[in-house]
Amino acid sequence: MNRKNLLAAAVAAAMGTAWLPVMAQEAASAAGTLGTTGIDRARLTSGTQFNPQISVILDGVYYGASREVEGPAGFGDGHDHGHGHGHDHAHGLEEGFNLRETEITMSASIDNYLDGVVTLALEGSSGIEVEEAYLLTRALPAGLQIKAGRFLSDIGYINRQHPHDWLFVDRPLVSELLFGDHGLQDNGLQVSWLAPLPFFTRVGVEVLQGEEGIANYIGEGPLKEKSGPRLVTGFAKVSPNLGFNHAAQFGLSGGYADAFQQQEVHSSGRSENIDGRSWFAGVDAIYKYDAGGTYGHRNWVLQGEYYFREVDADYRNIDQADVLLDQFASRSRQDGLYVQAVYGFAPRWNAGLRAEALGLTNKSLETNSNRSNFESFDASYRYAAQVSFAPTEFSRLRLQVNLNDYAHDDGDHAHDAWEVMLQYSVSLGSHGAHQF
Repeated sequence: MNRKNLLAAAVAAAMGTAWLPVMAQEAASAAGTLGTTGIDRARLTSGTQFNPQISVILDGVYYGASREVEGPAGFGDGHDHGHGHGHDHAHGLEEGFNLRETEITMSASIDNYLDGVVTLALEGSSGIEVEEAYLLTRALPAGLQIKAGRFLSDIGYINRQHPHDWLFVDRPLVSELLFGDHGLQDNGLQVSWLAPLPFFTRVGVEVLQGEEGIANYIGEGPLKEKSGPRLVTGFAKVSPNLGFNHAAQFGLSGGYADAFQQQEVHSSGRSENIDGRSWFAGVDAIYKYDAGGTYGHRNWVLQGEYYFREVDADYRNIDQADVLLDQFASRSRQDGLYVQAVYGFAPRWNAGLRAEALGLTNKSLETNSNRSNFESFDASYRYAAQVSFAPTEFSRLRLQVNLNDYAHDDGDHAHDAWEVMLQYSVSLGSHGAHQF
């Protein structure tokens, strides 16, 4: 071999060696090596370790209502409902234009053992909130996985989703009013197990600090101080094999909080205090049909959830001089559900209907007139219809109309209100595939 041919062979060998990792990465990516965090596990290099994938979601809503939207009776303990704060009930939306949430997500493979995810939410002019910041194991044996940090709980179905993943503009009432306007979101530890079965089966347990919603905690004044963690949840999800075009998932979830506290301080200095424990249980189901049409044409999604909550509490009414005025022990029991269906009636277009019932059982945490027990109220209902258009996978426009048929403290259902919302949602940068 002459010098020219020898040099060419050496260059070719060097180039081939240099491109081998890239080719291997591309092959692994094509084989579908994305993990549950949306991180490409095959591309674990020094570059991705220190340069995480970044995505930004912009979400804005124009909101209008036919009248002030008062909250459903008996649910004044959740997100300022039931006290005539109409704008609070509309998920923080004011009449007119709203920048609802700007979501920034950073994710990366840290090493061969851990992934990391951080999601920040910029909510209008109210500041920055850490929605999620957690570590996720990658290589535990026997189908085990651990998540640690701040995260959205895996209970139910919609709780894990961020607002841009929803099929409607707003969160279902039962999810918002039992768990908080962000769902069950807390600091803690999750251990899950993917069972070695011929169909998807995943079970898990979460140990959480217990801060708000189903485990609301104050821990000061006349309310007992209780160190965390204060909330334990469990979930199970099963997805049978239904063939190529059909998919379904069924779930059970529940939890127990050994501290549930509320306090209302009046202008006179008198305070009403609730101190006890709570538990909840729920079921969820979702069915998807892929018609094979272009951009979701003729696809169906059917979805529903039901939750029940019980609070075993002591009530104490104390005046400004710390004199006990009233007290009793009782149980609050409340529930709620929603069902919804979305159909792709044309390429890139879908339409959906949703029906909700809240407080079919509605012994609230509000006291009766003589402060001798918790008061019971009627059920409330809400109906919604939406039409969505997605020009690309990175943008969406959605028009939604709600009809609220809420029970109120006076027993009247005549305070119905119509709401209209026009939403835009766009995605900038890389964004991992959504979970089922």
